[in-house]
Amino acid sequence: MSRLVDTTEVLAALLALTLVVAMVVGPSFAKAKSPVVVMETSKGAITIELYPDKAPKTVENFLWYVDNEFYNGLIFHRVMDNFMIQGGGFTKDLVQKQPNPAIENEAHNALTNARGTIAMARTPDVNSATCQFFINLKDNDFLNHKDKTPRNYGYAVFGKVIDGMDVVDEIAKVKVVSKSGYENVPATPVVISKVYQSKKEHAKEADKSSKEKPKKEE
Repeated sequence: MSRLVDTTEVLAALLALTLVVAMVVGPSFAKAKSPVVVMETSKGAITIELYPDKAPKTVENFLWYVDNEFYNGLIFHRVMDNFMIQGGGFTKDLVQKQPNPAIENEAHNALTNARGTIAMARTPDVNSATCQFFINLKDNDFLNHKDKTPRNYGYAVFGKVIDGMDVVDEIAKVKVVSKSGYENVPATPVVISKVYQSKKEHAKEADKSSKEKPKKEE
């Protein structure tokens, strides 16, 4: 009998321990938060949440350009009010920057080109997206994936603006001109001064602050 009681007590203790471990460790197993990118422009900052669960290859590709500072100093070179603003490929002088090889089109991920979403720009070739992206100014349903034909494959959405949509709308209203063979080019360049993952940037700032020598007290 005493052995049975001891076993019961041990099982109870193990159960209690399991609950404690679950409370302490559990949150670390929670689904990781989606990456957030901040895009600082000459019109203000745009904060974008990315969806790696829905568009893993596209997000990985975009973050490579972000982390390697590819977009810094480029412009929104194509602005069409009530449609979209496009950028990430040209300098202020409309010189195209050399991108990485094209990626697979993930437009079949069920994400739609709704207002505020960010998607990959491409040529008529379904799998031709590289570095250029666009932000939808309205629900552009005709850009959504319908079938696997080249005409209806659609444009891959991989995130959404979560702050700074007013900046996007301001960019949409700038005066545009035809320049160097391109149409709908902002008369005054809308510059993407800096793009970074918000957590990484905060970490850099924190690390920088920790390395600063404390001021001597007078």
